[in-house]
Amino acid sequence: MHAASLPRTDTRISYPDGATSSIGRVVHVAGLADGRTGVILDQTAFHPVDTAWPDQPADRGTLHFDGTEAAVVDAVIGAVHDGALYVGSDVPVRTGTADWTFTVVHVIAEEGPAVGTEVRVEVDTEYRRALSAGHTACHLASLALDAALTDAWTKTVPLDALGAPAFDALAIQTSRIHPDGSVDTYRVGKSLRKKGFDTSAFDDLAPIEQLANAQLADWVASAATVRIDRDDEAITARRRWVCELPDSGASIPCGGTHVSSLSELGSVTVSLSTQSVTGGIELEMRTTIS
Repeated sequence: MHAASLPRTDTRISYPDGATSSIGRVVHVAGLADGRTGVILDQTAFHPVDTAWPDQPADRGTLHFDGTEAAVVDAVIGAVHDGALYVGSDVPVRTGTADWTFTVVHVIAEEGPAVGTEVRVEVDTEYRRALSAGHTACHLASLALDAALTDAWTKTVPLDALGAPAFDALAIQTSRIHPDGSVDTYRVGKSLRKKGFDTSAFDDLAPIEQLANAQLADWVASAATVRIDRDDEAITARRRWVCELPDSGASIPCGGTHVSSLSELGSVTVSLSTQSVTGGIELEMRTTIS
């Protein structure tokens, strides 16, 4: 690939505002190691998976150019530095690192369009809606879990967006969004116990589930508004999920997509389970929208 043809500015993105279609111009086309093609546009509504924290999957959808339609089989973060393009898991730095350019790489199976071609992006709206609902419910569930575990702490620790001890932030290992739900995995080991977490709270999970689900029901019934605040349109701009809950608004860093109101969720419930792992306990929280 020619360094001169590589993008020099970050991709502008519209998916944080809920956009599911966009028109952009091709700034680079890359042949990928697996034989597929990566298409980089100057702007896009397509949400890519972030390999650094791959909680929300990439959108599904199509690219339309030169009278043809190409299915997007994947979408990942790309990064340019010193004349080289790194794609997906090969990106060696965090998004936003100084002196790097960050992009959305739309992966297609066929040959890509020429640089400068106008491309229309169309996102699968139903799949996006289901992922957005799952992501919003995931944030609510993490806050509800933090609140339900308040009495399990014997020391002062950092607080979450609503002022409860931040179990989610301190113990999270993985988070995976799926249509209309999510699965979060937490690990409680020696370091968290030293911070003051009493693992006997997990001896009976039923009261924790009841508290969390009661809180979730109250929040969803409030039909609170949800939005993404961001500094600008670049993919590197800081973004925050903001939910205007009845007693206190919540604001959490987030790069995903969301519904615009909790009224869109229906019923949100969590179920908890634990297992013993080396050096501690693993807690799994499954969040479901029904």
